[in-house]
Amino acid sequence: MNRFIWQSALSTLNPNPTDSCPLYLNYATVAALPSRVSRHNSPSAAQFITRLVRNCLPGGVNRCILMVCERSEVFASACALARAFPLFTHRSSASRRTEKKTVTVEFFLVGQNNGPMELATLKCLASATDGVRLAARIVDTPCNEMNTDTFLEEIKKVGKDLGITPTIIRDEELKERGFGGIYGVGKAALHPPALAVLSHTPDGATQTIAWVGKGIVYDTGGLSIKGKTTMPGMKRDCGGAAAILGAFKATVKQGFKDNLHAVFCLAENAVGPRATRPDDIHVLYSGKTVEINNTDAEGRLILADGVAYACKDLGADIILDMATLTGAQGIATGKYHAAVLTNNEEWEKACVKAGRNCGDLVHPLVYCPELHFSEFTSAVADMKNSVADRDNTPSSCAGLFIASHIGFDWPGVWVHIDIAAPVHAGERATGYGVALLLSLFGGASEDPLLNLVSPLGCNGDSPPEEMERDSKRRRLV
Repeated sequence: MNRFIWQSALSTLNPNPTDSCPLYLNYATVAALPSRVSRHNSPSAAQFITRLVRNCLPGGVNRCILMVCERSEVFASACALARAFPLFTHRSSASRRTEKKTVTVEFFLVGQNNGPMELATLKCLASATDGVRLAARIVDTPCNEMNTDTFLEEIKKVGKDLGITPTIIRDEELKERGFGGIYGVGKAALHPPALAVLSHTPDGATQTIAWVGKGIVYDTGGLSIKGKTTMPGMKRDCGGAAAILGAFKATVKQGFKDNLHAVFCLAENAVGPRATRPDDIHVLYSGKTVEINNTDAEGRLILADGVAYACKDLGADIILDMATLTGAQGIATGKYHAAVLTNNEEWEKACVKAGRNCGDLVHPLVYCPELHFSEFTSAVADMKNSVADRDNTPSSCAGLFIASHIGFDWPGVWVHIDIAAPVHAGERATGYGVALLLSLFGGASEDPLLNLVSPLGCNGDSPPEEMERDSKRRRLV
């Protein structure tokens, strides 16, 4: 390509918010990202990167992407590119294809600190993007393949790669040990429910962190059954557990200084003779009793057991649960921003900033248990599992239900991330949550790139002039 053609192509670009120009009969394309973004978006414009690559990347077996960006956006841009290349497919044409497709990604850094990238940075990007694609593959796989048994195999495979043997509690043992939430939700399914834990416990750790993931491999709604239009897509109800698995693998691979436990709450919310009924009362692992008034509010039940286990058995100082918890999340914060609910203002701000740094966007929900938890009042148990008034911030209330099982006066940090809407874009999983966890906890990583994108690391906030510069320049794919 000569200078004249390149300059001519650039002159045609007028991003609003994006634009592209095909070259050489569509053998190449140059695309422009937004020249500026709003304060609740990522400076990387990660969502637009994924969209442009899906729509503009020329066909072929060997393809190349050249990403022009600043060093601070490399992590978010790489994760956005990974989302454009999902792993799962059962199209018959794919099984007949003999040639393996290859996509080569190159970064051209501009602005400050624009020297060549170190090998360690490339390894970190490979770990992160593998984690994103792992999570998306699990979420895309239907329940006739990705049942609780299969999910456990995925956990064991990650454990084997990292040299970690998972702790697994299954089926009737859940009932015997008091996990009434997980057991009650999953007992009707052919494949029994399980609690699985992967633990990374390095020498010199100063705190203990637990990530608790909702792994409902399919959600019929139970006896409070979903309709024919709302049930399709419920294979994605394991998105929280899938994200935590992908993030745990990448985090430990890159080196993590603190104790880190990944807790997977796995069940299929099925219909059958053993299914939980509305009016049933379950004793959860916290010791609290729950009257079931909606079997389709099942995610909070299994997560309540998970966070109680993290608190009582793992001694966690920080507990983060991630879940496709409520349809109301998409109404509250939209399709692109997950919702965060936390008992700690610093961590609320950190989640928002981490989202901007990595492209997995986040926005806060109202945290006010003294006003909202009364929605769960029961005449015969400690609480019901679904709200009385669905117009009273139901996404916040659902999160508060989980928090109540460690106690609102618990002195540690509790963070709840509801990813119901951003877990997918159209009919494809996004791998949402992997990049967010890597960024949010990057300050405890041994990896320099994860330190860079961490909101709680030693780098501090970007100066206002740098943020302004970041939000007003042209970047190319």
